[in-house]
Amino acid sequence: MIPFNKPFCTGKELIYIEDVIKSQKISGNGGFTHACQHFLEEKYGIKKCLLTTSCTDALEMCAMLANIKKGDEVIVPSYTFVSTALAFVRQGAKIIYADSQKGNPNIDAATIENLITEKTRAIAPVHYAGVACDMDAIMKIADKYDLVVIEDAAQSIDSYYVSPKTQKAKALGTIGHLSAFSFHETKNIQCGEGGMLAINDDRFVRRSEIIWEKGTNRAEFFRGEVNKYGWVDTGSSFLPSEYTAAFLYAQLQNLNEIQQKRINLWNYYYEGLKDIAKIELPFIPDYATNNAHMFYIVCQSLSVRTELIHYLKEHGIQAVFHYLSLHKSEFNTKRATEIADLPMADTYADCLLRLPLFVDLEKDDVCKIVEIIHDFFQN
Repeated sequence: MIPFNKPFCTGKELIYIEDVIKSQKISGNGGFTHACQHFLEEKYGIKKCLLTTSCTDALEMCAMLANIKKGDEVIVPSYTFVSTALAFVRQGAKIIYADSQKGNPNIDAATIENLITEKTRAIAPVHYAGVACDMDAIMKIADKYDLVVIEDAAQSIDSYYVSPKTQKAKALGTIGHLSAFSFHETKNIQCGEGGMLAINDDRFVRRSEIIWEKGTNRAEFFRGEVNKYGWVDTGSSFLPSEYTAAFLYAQLQNLNEIQQKRINLWNYYYEGLKDIAKIELPFIPDYATNNAHMFYIVCQSLSVRTELIHYLKEHGIQAVFHYLSLHKSEFNTKRATEIADLPMADTYADCLLRLPLFVDLEKDDVCKIVEIIHDFFQN
């Protein structure tokens, strides 16, 4: 069986974890945490990075930093993982669901302005499959209405947005005021469970660290900036252990090699499948780059996708669908007074299929998968 995902290890993870044990500094915010944060700040130009136990936790920190509260509204794409919405729901917000684009599962920026009301406080674009949303358009809307932009960059490590206006490339997660990354085992760079908060706006820097440190100014105390520390704000225990950070640092040191292998595999898929008229392949806009987080196809219907999943399984290949539209979820339908009509989100929920893509996948494996998909559509 060719699995959908297989977590990759570089070989240094156990060495670094042993270093943690020997150091006797096992809890969070130690040497490996600092090394990971520094690496990411320097490589991508992020103002401040804070490792978290998950991307979900990073999103919850974003909601706290943005002071989202009961009665506020946050615009979120319907076609996304539940955590994107849940972070704001936990603060009491009402989620306003936006549709996806035609040809791309990302939020349709052209629909956002019509969703804004006097209660809107934030927009949370999700860079699906590591492909950038139209960030110039989104930031222009946010500036016009004084909204906070929180990028869900869970899938976006080492991917960029190239502004059509300036032709300058900016790493995803560095454009909005705040952003959240994932290092879950399904991501390009992983540590099993892990995430990161990226702060790109000075007004959030100090408070982010306090929330990260359980609502205390403990970090300032250890840097000698205050003579004692105490409880000064809301917060929680968002720090990962040094074991997690050590594992992650081994991955980050091999980022370029990991990315190149994934991009090669993605290209093999694209070249092998581009002539099948009955499926749509991933679309990369001119303003986006491709970090090869995922290779997906879009079938013509739910029934075709279901048949293809079974056909691939019969031939030893695990392919999986992705999100169900959040606006049609049991949670939302029980609470909403009106269910929006979001046809593109529903199309991707019914028709999008993800194919195996991981570092240890071989070119021969991709060729086999491509051949079986061709056979399916020729029958």
